Formats: sequence, structure tokens, C-alpha cells
Amino acid sequence: MKEKLLKLLENSYSPYSHFRVASIAIMKDGTEFNGVNIENASYGATVCAERVAIFSAIAQGYKPHDFEKLYVMCDSEIIGPSCFVCRQVICEMYEEDKEIVFMANTGEFRSYKVKDVCPFPFTSENLD
Repeated sequence: MKEKLLKLLENSYSPYSHFRVASIAIMKDGTEFNGVNIENASYGATVCAERVAIFSAIAQGYKPHDFEKLYVMCDSEIIGPSCFVCRQVICEMYEEDKEIVFMANTGEFRSYKVKDVCPFPFTSENLD
């Protein structure tokens, strides 16, 4: 997976931060969806790699809880976690026992369960 993510980093559009991120969402049926961060001069319009991968799967007809695993690589020797906006999306799309792998460009990684990176998520139950 390291080589796929390193190659995917090349597709990042990050002219402002120069901080490239790549993500691969793996579905329960084995299909993979790629994502990279896409920045914009209007910073609020920037989209993170995790959401690009997840939303691509949804756009292709997958539903919440069809997701099996998520890989995220920052173009850094330091392992970087997902931002909290992405964590919120992950919580809605992935079951709490699914794995998220955060990886540095060196291949060093840390694996977590969704419930560990989002211990107190905002859910549809909060809207009742």
C-alpha cells in the first residue's frame, strides 16, 4: 500500500500549503477509491484526501458501512492524523470497529479503530 500512496501523492493539488496527502478507501468488496487533497485559493473550498476518497465511493453507489479500511499518507516523515472534519465523515461512513491506517512517507504507520479516533462523534441521534 505504501507504493500506491506514494504514487498517489503526486496527484495532490496543494500549491498553497505544499502539504500533500493521499488516501485510499477500501470497500468490503475489495474495490479501492483514491483521494488526494485539493486546495483552493479560497481555503474553505479545500477538500481533504480522505473525503475525496470516501465521497468518490458514495458517488459510485456505495453506501455508509460498505467501507472496510482507510489508508492516509501525508508527504512527511511524521505520521499525521485526519482532521476533525474528516473524522466526522469517517464516523458516519465506517463502522466503529473498522481500521484506519495513518502512514508517513517513510512507510512508518499507526493503525487505529474508528471508535478510537472519534470517541465522541456527532451522529444522527444528536439530531433527534
